[in-house]
Amino acid sequence: MEENTFDSDLIRAVLRLVWERRGAEREKNQNSEPEAEIISAGPSTSKRSRLTSANANALKMSCELLRIFVTEAIQRAAAIAEAEGSLKIEATHLERILPQLLLDF
Repeated sequence: MEENTFDSDLIRAVLRLVWERRGAEREKNQNSEPEAEIISAGPSTSKRSRLTSANANALKMSCELLRIFVTEAIQRAAAIAEAEGSLKIEATHLERILPQLLLDF
């Protein structure tokens, strides 16, 4: 039985958005430093002009890692909610498990 996972096109779009924003920030920082412009005035294969892409296997693994992370977060938050006698997972439950969850991952 195949488990549900995140849509790889969605994860690719999220990664692409992050890469574009980081590239724009990097370009903005380089433009604000005159010395950096002189150094980067080399061939057109600079970091700015290269496209970033994700290998299909890397994308599949990213989707699986995200699925496991979210599943673990829900299970830990549910345990906290149950210990408090609550039937719903609330934001406070997630806030309480987040520090340890991030350390574990």
